[in-house]
Amino acid sequence: MDTFYYLATHAHAGWRWIVLFLLIYAAFSMFMANKKKEAYTEKYRKLGLFTMVAYHIQFLGGLVLYFISPKVQFVAGMMGNKLLRFFAVEHMLMMTIGMALITVGYVKAKKAKEDSKKFKFQYVMMIATLILVLAAIPWPFREALGGHWF
Repeated sequence: MDTFYYLATHAHAGWRWIVLFLLIYAAFSMFMANKKKEAYTEKYRKLGLFTMVAYHIQFLGGLVLYFISPKVQFVAGMMGNKLLRFFAVEHMLMMTIGMALITVGYVKAKKAKEDSKKFKFQYVMMIATLILVLAAIPWPFREALGGHWF
């Protein structure tokens, strides 16, 4: 196995834990702050920014893997093979949509005038992104996809 591919795969799989933690923590924090009618301070802006940046880093790592992974093959019968279809189409599509959602949430929050709208734009988009990410991860219990914890 190629050393770069091995390291990139494990870095991508390990970084997901940071992204998942940030998505959960940021969405929960912003939801609770909105519920308590707190002000949208620099702390929340940075939390949203760091969560979005962490996701973008994860996406870029995945994009590199998309072009070097033996799991992404555009061959005859690819759509009939669960593994090939998942990595070539499903995983990439859901993660791209997730990136768009978290980015739109952050940008709309920046432009919003009211603190409640700033919080809501972000936590709603983060929860939607989290759901997509959880569905798109090749978890180890999804045996046909060959996933691993790290």
